Amino acid sequence: MSGFKAFVLKGNLVEIATGLIMALAFAAVVTTFTEWLTGLLPNTDDFFSGEAGSFGAFLNALISFLIMGAVVYFFIVLPYTKARERFFPTEEAGAAPDVALLEEIRDLLRARGGAV
Repeated sequence: MSGFKAFVLKGNLVEIATGLIMALAFAAVVTTFTEWLTGLLPNTDDFFSGEAGSFGAFLNALISFLIMGAVVYFFIVLPYTKARERFFPTEEAGAAPDVALLEEIRDLLRARGGAV
């Protein structure tokens, strides 16, 4: 039972569950926006229909997918990336601590007049 308790109380599990809940809620927003936007476009269900199936339905699904991808990218990914860079800037890659220590020792030896 303690293993299960540790699994449930792990931070990552809570973050994943929260992300999933938010994603499902946002999916409804994106779906309704996509339906509204595709409603403005001409219906392609009747185009290219034949015995092999309706290419128009595929075309509508493809347009919906591209619109959803654009909405997610421009309204979630791009603002998140900019906010993360603004509030949590990446640190410049400096020398590793052991290399910095060795360089400091080298500089001290040079200052003392020792051979390096």
